[in-house]
Amino acid sequence: MHAEPRPTATPAQALEAMDFFVATAHLGQQEMAQRLGLNVTDLVSFAFVLKAGDDLLTAGELAEHAHVTTGAVTGILNRLERGGYVTRVPDLTDRRRVRVAALPDAVARVVALYQPYYDRLGAVFAEYSADEIAVLHDWFSRTNDLALAYIEELRAKDADGE
Repeated sequence: MHAEPRPTATPAQALEAMDFFVATAHLGQQEMAQRLGLNVTDLVSFAFVLKAGDDLLTAGELAEHAHVTTGAVTGILNRLERGGYVTRVPDLTDRRRVRVAALPDAVARVVALYQPYYDRLGAVFAEYSADEIAVLHDWFSRTNDLALAYIEELRAKDADGE
């Protein structure tokens, strides 16, 4: 696809647009979570369960992905299980661990809520060339890594009492 010409923007304008998008996306996550009867942390945790697919996560792995403590993940899993989102299944290689599986009805509820939005996002992406999509993918990947590293840096400072 041949992309349409894009308006010029400065890095400051791009940063401002990103800030607004992040704030709007946060509001969107709150709205989606509320409609699903979850809080945002539980919704994000469920997203990690979904992303894992058939490679079921352990509770510890989910805690790492969600950047929460193992104690916090227990509460998250309890709420997700009570809400009909996940089930705990025994780990076949280690009887002391359990793995977390998404329940099909919950997957269907989440897909039904998100799919119209993802279809619209797909339509926006379709307006970009393959080279532009590559730049967007690179930018999202790199800034995600940067954000996670900064979060860890902040948490390390907290742990050191700074």
